[in-house]
Amino acid sequence: MPLSKPVRRRTLHTRQTLSHAFQREDGLWDIEARMTDVKTDPVNNPERGGFVAAGETFHDISMRLTIDREMKIHAVEAVMDSTPFKMCPRIAERYRLLEGTRIGPGWLRQAAELTGSIQGCTHLNDLLRPLATTAFQALWPNEGVDNMDVGSQGVINTCHTWAQNSPAVKLYQPQYYSEQPPAVRGKGREEG
Repeated sequence: MPLSKPVRRRTLHTRQTLSHAFQREDGLWDIEARMTDVKTDPVNNPERGGFVAAGETFHDISMRLTIDREMKIHAVEAVMDSTPFKMCPRIAERYRLLEGTRIGPGWLRQAAELTGSIQGCTHLNDLLRPLATTAFQALWPNEGVDNMDVGSQGVINTCHTWAQNSPAVKLYQPQYYSEQPPAVRGKGREEG
């Protein structure tokens, strides 16, 4: 179902994030994500010739993770083709610190320790979540593996459909089913 019809308005800004997964001929996978920001009005910017023109990319930032079947990162490449400041692209090389880490539970926290705050770029860090979910989608289902056996991969209790007490878990993953709701923590949620 689409969103409801809005009131009259005009576009000010468009951010697009697109990710792809590629199986390489050497047995590894390339997971790529690209984020672009485009404004419909010019923006003053002394480091980009005085301004960024309407329709010109304000940000154009990409990252590639090369991973194996176990989600271990073998190589990282980050590029920043359009940025508001000339110094922005200097941080891209730091993302090679992710090489040797493994995408899985806790990986985003680990990445934040290596590249968070002033140790990295907000926009490159924003690409890590879609890169991780794209990697998971690309490598699942695995050949010869039950397509619905996802409990051991950390999917149980990650969303309402995969809650340990949900009808989906009861039907497809009865070994992980529990009538007890999972403990939920967070603002606006029941403390458990």
